[in-house]
Amino acid sequence: MQCVGTPGVLVVFAVGRGRSPVGKKEKESLVDKLVSSRALTCVIVCAASFRALGALPAVPVPPGNPITESKRVLGKILFWDEQLSSDNTTSCGTCHRAGAGGGDPLPARHPGADGAFNTPDDVFGSAGLIKANAADDFDRDVTFALNRQVTARSANPMINAAYATDLFWDGRARTQFIDPQTGAVALFNNAALESQAVGPVVSSVEMAHADRNWDQVIEKLRTAGPMALATNLPSDVAQAVGSSGTYPSLFEAAFGDRQITASRIAMAIATYERTLISDQAPWDRFVAGDAGALTPGQQAGWNFFQASECAICHVPPLFTDNLFRNIALRPNGEDIGRQAVTGLAGDRGKFKTASLRNLATRPNLMHTGQFTNVNQVFAFYAGPGAPGNPNRDPILPSAVPPPQINAITDFIVNGLTDPRVRLEQFPFDRPRLHTESAPLNPLLIAAGSAGTGGFVPRIIANCPPNAGNSGFKIGLDRALAGATARLAIATVPPVGGVVNPTTLSDPIVVAGVGTGNGFATFHWPIPRDRTMDGQVYFMQWRIADPAAPDGVALSNIAQVTLFGGSALPHCPGDADDNFVVNFSDVTVSLANFGAAGVPFRAGDSNGDGVVDFADLTMTLARWGNQCM
Repeated sequence: MQCVGTPGVLVVFAVGRGRSPVGKKEKESLVDKLVSSRALTCVIVCAASFRALGALPAVPVPPGNPITESKRVLGKILFWDEQLSSDNTTSCGTCHRAGAGGGDPLPARHPGADGAFNTPDDVFGSAGLIKANAADDFDRDVTFALNRQVTARSANPMINAAYATDLFWDGRARTQFIDPQTGAVALFNNAALESQAVGPVVSSVEMAHADRNWDQVIEKLRTAGPMALATNLPSDVAQAVGSSGTYPSLFEAAFGDRQITASRIAMAIATYERTLISDQAPWDRFVAGDAGALTPGQQAGWNFFQASECAICHVPPLFTDNLFRNIALRPNGEDIGRQAVTGLAGDRGKFKTASLRNLATRPNLMHTGQFTNVNQVFAFYAGPGAPGNPNRDPILPSAVPPPQINAITDFIVNGLTDPRVRLEQFPFDRPRLHTESAPLNPLLIAAGSAGTGGFVPRIIANCPPNAGNSGFKIGLDRALAGATARLAIATVPPVGGVVNPTTLSDPIVVAGVGTGNGFATFHWPIPRDRTMDGQVYFMQWRIADPAAPDGVALSNIAQVTLFGGSALPHCPGDADDNFVVNFSDVTVSLANFGAAGVPFRAGDSNGDGVVDFADLTMTLARWGNQCM
């Protein structure tokens, strides 16, 4: 079937209806009607049409959240700051990387509905946090124990997500944005990105401990040094952090005052995501008039694509219709998909159509992540699909003729990949996250001695030890439940796999039931002290266990190197570094008057390294100010 349109015309072929040229203004409504009536067998969009219509349409922006540069940069900082999570291990960008097509570069296994690993219903999702209760103590999960939890669906790309009315695989992030703190409607339409942004931050699987609320998130950001954990900051991020220094200042630049709210966090992240538009693939250049942008083989694949059923769901130029369809990927009972949002039986097992753009850079495909390349997808679409899907989309099965597979694969894989996305170039650039650092910090050192049942206790040390991290914690796993444990802390290296403690924690009763299932948590808030950079500690659990040598089982060892003091924000006049300028600042300055080389919290309110009259003067000049 050939493309027969003229510039500005979309040619639609419907069963029994012949050729029907449709004007630009009518195309969307007619296509929607044909798709919903199942009359459409294929949609052909001419390259000439796209030369006339242009590339991607303007990005929908809610009137209450206009795009500004200061807001975009704040959103970029929030998107990549691991401190947005409760344990400082996960940012939005951890699971959404341009180099992975906007998805997760390191998909992890979820056991699926049956709860058993390595069975057919397994899903490749994203690793989140180790489960923790409302007190932020580690809490053994039924499925993942004391390992990182994994989401039950793969990560959706954030690239070009601005064009979708509803987001997530099931569309539960709606176009109307409800402020999670007030319950009021904050934005009435085009705000799916805002709705999506507030979910993971308080999800006990993705970025939070149980019952985390927005007051806790906001208080943490108020005193955190923006991007304190990251390195290799993009130039726009580095400039904003260097000139503002604090999150309250960044919010003031973006919104006009220093108040941090859940709604503003969402609006900033959404604004950043609205700039992540992929529209410079070879196909984009080709339809704009560059006849050589696609190779002859890719052009053959594009020609076939236009005449195939692929174009029904993967509608150019987005190469998705952003609708929800049941393709019978897995039995309906495993994940009801869209039905959980709408309550409609006809939506059972339906999931959002994924875009084909930048597909080549994604490690896993589909909401289950079960495919790793487009040829596996072609084979699936040609088959009967999983049983138990009475509402499977009627366009399926649909097979790509073997002679066309190479050409259409070349077109999808190479013709639709934006080089800026693949190379993580602006606007898809990013910092290097703390979790990508080498060597890891904390660094685990092999050691330990077994206790009851032959289990060697395991230390859990995954929280970044940055100065000012009040939520830093060390966990214990695989210990004797009900026993007494202490954490040994030393500033000198271990000898023979044993830490000779400078400090021993108070006794902690090991939680859990049974041999090898005991666990515990030790909280070690790290002071907001800028002088702590580079200090090294060695930590090891000691568990009273009658079956262990000398009655003490030992865990492996964590080497903890403090860092990030230089990234801590400081409020001028705040001599005790508690983010409020008041009488206590005068008191601490007088107590340390004349001292040199002291940290901010010891009286040096202007940061010149000496406590003198200048510090008292600054404190009095800024009396009553708060750094928020």
